[in-house]
Amino acid sequence: MPKKKTGQRKKAEKAKIRQKLLRKKGLEIDLINHPSNILMSIQRLPMCCHCGKQKCSARSGDCLVKHGSTNVTGLSMVGAVCDFCEAWICHGEKCLSVHACECPLRDAVCVECERGLYSFGGRVFSCAYCDHKLCEDDQFEHQASCQRLESENFKCASCNKMGAQTCLRCKVTYCDDHCKRKGVKYERGRPIPCPKCGHDLTDSYNLSVSVRSYEYGRQTCAENYSDEDTESENEEEQCSGKSEDEHDDDDYNLLDKLTIKN
Repeated sequence: MPKKKTGQRKKAEKAKIRQKLLRKKGLEIDLINHPSNILMSIQRLPMCCHCGKQKCSARSGDCLVKHGSTNVTGLSMVGAVCDFCEAWICHGEKCLSVHACECPLRDAVCVECERGLYSFGGRVFSCAYCDHKLCEDDQFEHQASCQRLESENFKCASCNKMGAQTCLRCKVTYCDDHCKRKGVKYERGRPIPCPKCGHDLTDSYNLSVSVRSYEYGRQTCAENYSDEDTESENEEEQCSGKSEDEHDDDDYNLLDKLTIKN
């Protein structure tokens, strides 16, 4: 028979679980709500990109720069600049020692153009569907084409059943039987992670997922495209695959179909 848990041991286990959830929650902050991604070019007081405070109080006790007054704002509060997000860090010991390891923009590489933060030099966006990092130039085009599956139907990738859970990062749909792996414990109230990449699965009936890809504009004739008027007319004929006589024949056939015989 196992020993009965004492009240002190139960409290210690609950505190351990609570601390674990707090640490996990701190790492899962949305990029739009994180202080690192706040626009710093406007005229306002500097904000710490780790804790988000604008005023340093001497009562906290972890200030590496000692200041005489009780409250300090502005550049007197700044202790460093982050190498990844290029934002202010306050002179608190915890923020200076921890932020570089937990900065959400340390691996911020755009999925479309594969440029880093120093290359495009703008704000970083997170895709609403696949949760990948995007630059300011490619965010609209990526999110417009992201909600699409790489298949011809909504059936499960492992069997022939209709899929109910969709991973928008792998672009694969799973049924209720194959979305969970054997021997893995899942938390209640949280979405099931993808068995392939670990991204959270979403219900397929809540999404407008498409299984077809469309080509817009002149993508089919992009190789022969030219700005000159004379060449563009010839290229339009080549792309359409019809000559002027064929167009006239089509018009003639349409007129025959539209005429009503008395």
